[in-house]
Amino acid sequence: MLPTGVVPAALQVGSIPAAAVLQAVRVNAPVTRDHLAAATSLSPATINRQVTILSRLGLVVERPDLVDPGGIGRPKNPLTLDRDKLCVAGMHIGARRTLLAIADLGGRTLYSHAVRTPHDESEVGDLCRQLRELAARFGGRRLLWAGVASGGLVDAATGVIDHPVLGWRRVPIGTMLSAELGVPVSVCEHVQAMAAAELLLTYPREFDGTALFFYARETVGMAMTIDGKVHMPLRGAGTIGHLPVNASVLAPTGAATLQQVIGSSPARRAAERLGIADDAAQIADDRAEVLGAAVAMMRDVINPDAIVVSGDAFAAHPDGLAPVQAAFDKASTTRRPLEIAPSRFGIRVQESAAVVVALSVIYADPVGATATD
Repeated sequence: MLPTGVVPAALQVGSIPAAAVLQAVRVNAPVTRDHLAAATSLSPATINRQVTILSRLGLVVERPDLVDPGGIGRPKNPLTLDRDKLCVAGMHIGARRTLLAIADLGGRTLYSHAVRTPHDESEVGDLCRQLRELAARFGGRRLLWAGVASGGLVDAATGVIDHPVLGWRRVPIGTMLSAELGVPVSVCEHVQAMAAAELLLTYPREFDGTALFFYARETVGMAMTIDGKVHMPLRGAGTIGHLPVNASVLAPTGAATLQQVIGSSPARRAAERLGIADDAAQIADDRAEVLGAAVAMMRDVINPDAIVVSGDAFAAHPDGLAPVQAAFDKASTTRRPLEIAPSRFGIRVQESAAVVVALSVIYADPVGATATD
């Protein structure tokens, strides 16, 4: 662990043998060594070495109680993650609320709750103390790591956040949280973290190719994954908030940007102006049109193999993603049809972002990460 307590997140599917075995156990457990060899394409000897190391580190356990009683030949003890003795802590900092979570080694949330996000950066220390108090409730488990997912400008190397929406400037939240918890901390831009959760915390999928992940709630953002790795520019994530949009209901006076028409405030202003409810069909249709066109614009620039979307702005329409898809199909100039997919985490997307940042280094390099603890 660095003197600051901050370790950059590793938002990718691990490729070294220990990482491949740990991920395969997470996905397939309870699983035997033979099945691990088939799932990872590693040799039986390599599987045995990695299982021995991961067991010694306390990450993987043998479960003789799960042996198939009807099996033929010598029983082979299945392997699982140790979901009972270990945990990680996560924090997702949103524009209005911050979610605090404790999860097990497999990414399953043990407990989470939301608190108000402070606009006074002097109160950030209180967020760190609240997460420490939450982790203390799970004192029977060993806390391995902590993660922070946040909007704004995030320096992953130092754990420092600049968040213009909140008025935060150069807040060293990584160092602050590490001092409270006594474990390494990783800090990451939140949409990048959400994209990583789709790769690392769900069921098996193909990792080849490119994908775009869009999030829209009170703020908007986009992340890209390439062959099982989240693209993390050295100088921080870019932004799509400035994209020009045509919003006849949400911004009838002329040119507007995507950020200016997303969120509850633009919807409320439009509702007051028109004398309708802020969830009226006119507003929902206009938002869907705006989002579909914005996603299409980025699709035509990058031409990804897949698109995943999340956040209340995408989910708010009573007809689901169909109006967004229709607007996307209409606006895109790329001939190949492409279906927009919803996040697998639904309303738990912020929670998954916080948890995956805490787990990412462990899953990328289980031996090295545990050695820093």
